[in-house]
Amino acid sequence: MKKDPNLDLLNAADELGYEARSAKGDHAALKLWLRLLSSTNQIETEIRRRLRVQFDTSLPRFDYLAQLYRAPDGLRMKDLSSYLMVTGANVTSVTDELERDGLVARSSSPTDRRSWIVCLTPKGRQVFETMAQAHEQWILELFACLQAPAMAQMYQQLGNLRVHVLDKQSVALPSTPIQTT
Repeated sequence: MKKDPNLDLLNAADELGYEARSAKGDHAALKLWLRLLSSTNQIETEIRRRLRVQFDTSLPRFDYLAQLYRAPDGLRMKDLSSYLMVTGANVTSVTDELERDGLVARSSSPTDRRSWIVCLTPKGRQVFETMAQAHEQWILELFACLQAPAMAQMYQQLGNLRVHVLDKQSVALPSTPIQTT
């Protein structure tokens, strides 16, 4: 009888990362959560490594440039902070670095003297486009083991999960913590 190589991969995945914490009797939802978490962390770690090695940059800098790339007229630093879900101090620090590198330019807002607008410079746009092209190829490479129909189904199912979780976020939690022994 011929051995299924996909079964070997699935068994190997059970031994990696967070999944090693689950037991045979655990609920499928818990096992899936741990696999999603492990997969996300593993992919993010690899993307961070490749950005560092190939472009001497970080994922936060890449994400920052991506936000500006989508906004040709620039963004207020406050909006960048919101989109990136980081503090204003973090945005200021990254802006200072990228401005020193000639990738972004900062100018005062014509409508609010307290606000700064940040735009990609031509050099910043070119650098980001090069990084984004490599990033896209890395994602395609890392997801190449998935067939298109499976990927489409996973995308749909994860969308359903996100909507469900969002709905559950509005459910009131008990006012007293559940005691564990």
